[in-house]
Amino acid sequence: MATPARARGSRSGARFLDPAVLARIDNLELLARTVVDGFLSGLHRSPYLGFSLDFAEHRPYMPGDDIRRIDWSLYGRTDRHYIKLFEAETNANFVVLLDVSRSMSYGSHDVSKLDYGRFLAAALLFFSNRQRDRVGLVTFDHDIVEYVPPSMKHMDTVLHVLDRAEAAREGALRPPLMTITERLSRKGIVVLISDFYEEPDAVMEAVVPLRSRGHDVIVFHVLDPAELEFPFQDASGFEDMESGEQIPVIPAKLREEYLALLRAHLHELEDRFTASGVDYQLLDTSKPLDLALFRYLSARERLSRVR
Repeated sequence: MATPARARGSRSGARFLDPAVLARIDNLELLARTVVDGFLSGLHRSPYLGFSLDFAEHRPYMPGDDIRRIDWSLYGRTDRHYIKLFEAETNANFVVLLDVSRSMSYGSHDVSKLDYGRFLAAALLFFSNRQRDRVGLVTFDHDIVEYVPPSMKHMDTVLHVLDRAEAAREGALRPPLMTITERLSRKGIVVLISDFYEEPDAVMEAVVPLRSRGHDVIVFHVLDPAELEFPFQDASGFEDMESGEQIPVIPAKLREEYLALLRAHLHELEDRFTASGVDYQLLDTSKPLDLALFRYLSARERLSRVR
């Protein structure tokens, strides 16, 4: 059976995006560069996308735009109309909020949820910095652990903070996110990476104020494949990653109930985020990063058209 063009384009760079492969790269800047270059290489080979990969400098022409701003040389190469943007129109505040609470340390394979979150954050920040955005980073558990305010000069700093991030303490979304909502006075793009180990009401109370302040919010819900599939067979003690409490469990008796509760939790989060104007994507930490990067690029392109 023929492979769709979109799939061919994304898979062509998959070897650069496999988290198990990325885990062998010690240098986070090299990792981010490898991910972004591999992803963009795949996009260049895919005819599916209608995006300009230089969308920090161009955006698609829309009815009512001044035709004097059309880039005719780009039209000659792509057969598409793009509008030239100026520096003031393209520079945005781009901030990643990364959950480093204890539950993020879990991993049933080579890469923990925190590792996956770090890889994704580094790639997104590197990509945005290349687009001349002002990049910033917040790591948090039940409080803000590290805060790097958005700046065009902070790329080295955010990579350093990501490199030393550890998942050590219990987490709570609302206190740190309320604090950062107050600090981010200038509207921008906010990416939140977390496993969302809280009830949907608590999650929404923490996240929606960011959207209410005018930020474009993109949420990546990071879960391990064992959390998504519950493949366990033998009776054993399960540990609550946040509290450390040990719970005796017979997996065969619990599996269906667990999966039903998980599906309900995921569906409610997705529905409520969507209703609040927040982009939501569930990510499996054993899967390549191309889905996350494609989702981010899609959301950003859509948001630029809305503006």
